[in-house]
Amino acid sequence: MIAAPLTELSAALAEKRISSVELVTLYLERIEKLNPLLNAFITIDREKALTAAQAADAQRARAKGEVVSPLLGIPFAHKDIFCAKGWRTTCASRMLANFVAPYDAHVVEKMAAAGVVMVGKTNMDEFAMGSSNETSYFGPVKNPWNLDCVPGGSSGGSAAAVAARLVPAASGTDTGGSIRQPAALCGITGLKPTYGVVSRFGMIAFASSLDQGGPMAQSAADCALLLNAMAGFDARDSTSLDRPAEDYRRELDKPLTGLRIGLPKEYFGAGLDARVSATITEALAEFRRLGADLIDVSLPNAGLSVPAYYVIAPAEASSNLARYDGVRYGHRAREYRDLIEMYEKTRAEGFGAEVKRRILIGTYVLSHGYYDAYYLKAQKVRRLIAADFSAAFACCDLIMGPTTPTPAFRFGEKSADPVAMYLSDIYTIAANLAGLPGMSIPCGFVDGLPVGLQIIGPWFAEARMLNAAHQYQLVTDWHRRIPPLTP
Repeated sequence: MIAAPLTELSAALAEKRISSVELVTLYLERIEKLNPLLNAFITIDREKALTAAQAADAQRARAKGEVVSPLLGIPFAHKDIFCAKGWRTTCASRMLANFVAPYDAHVVEKMAAAGVVMVGKTNMDEFAMGSSNETSYFGPVKNPWNLDCVPGGSSGGSAAAVAARLVPAASGTDTGGSIRQPAALCGITGLKPTYGVVSRFGMIAFASSLDQGGPMAQSAADCALLLNAMAGFDARDSTSLDRPAEDYRRELDKPLTGLRIGLPKEYFGAGLDARVSATITEALAEFRRLGADLIDVSLPNAGLSVPAYYVIAPAEASSNLARYDGVRYGHRAREYRDLIEMYEKTRAEGFGAEVKRRILIGTYVLSHGYYDAYYLKAQKVRRLIAADFSAAFACCDLIMGPTTPTPAFRFGEKSADPVAMYLSDIYTIAANLAGLPGMSIPCGFVDGLPVGLQIIGPWFAEARMLNAAHQYQLVTDWHRRIPPLTP
């Protein structure tokens, strides 16, 4: 039962082959056994989870055959960047290590309304700043395929938890690839929706024009089910899009005959591991066998996405993180002589090295005399990148390529070289800069480590992307592979 995807678990609950209490207990026991190895969770609450499972079973019993949410009673984990009322919400930082959220994020509200049973909050890079989950105040998350390797970041805890079957699904957030990159490195399916499709209310902000929440699960069919519950307009988020609700499952069974897949030449050049390239090429051949047409396209400004991102994102972070000053909530230094020293000591103690680095970069590029030279130019490059995608989608329906340039790397391998670490996201960042939907699906292994295939679509093309991913997963089993550490 633990190995089953979310869609099969939903059917088992509907057919009363298992109760939510029994299912949640199975996963809690697995978390208890394996989380000490993986460190995927920061907070677990067995009592709250079982109480919610009992309520789900009671609701299903009262329904007496009536249609209920397919997610009713399903165990679920939230990345610890989402506020959840009555739950410790840390953002994996000392700054918020003891913060208990007084309200629910919109995503938490939506998932609760769909009936999921929240079992805990997953580990992550501090304030979502990182590509390896090594910056967490609570220690790094380990990749379940190789405990010496990183799971990717910043949603590494969610990715590792789903890959190791500690939960069937989890939420994540993606600012520059933080759903897709860990999904690729851990061998699961992760989806970043179009910017504005999922509300950011209650999601602790990193870079507001880039952050987007989304689902992480075994399969595309699972992610479609989750996105149905997550998406929706929220008046509390000024960037939330007020548009008709969609059923993201509606195209899952559509054949791929005639689908035009664009292959950006910039994603298959220098820097891409040859073994990863071969794995991606074989996956693309499978799409051709399914009836899709492969078309060469170009994203000429793709190489500028990393430098543009690492100007824009830190600039927004420096503003968003100014609120953590020891005055209103969060960590406060114990000893200080005056207000200024309290600010200084609080932020020096509360933030880790990577967060401090990005705050300093962001403050610099926004400072007088440098705004035009860096921030304004980066925003202009951002427009060029978006225009490149628009031109490419004029001749193709979806874009595909590698999610990451290499498989998961070892702990400490890139810690001393921030630029090398940042280049881990070289293929994912552009979609965030353009506000496009993107996803990663498992497509093979290199030296026992998963490889992810990235799918990028035009704005609001989530259903089409999920269709392509689902059809691929019907003829492959990469998404069903379970890490060897799990019995």
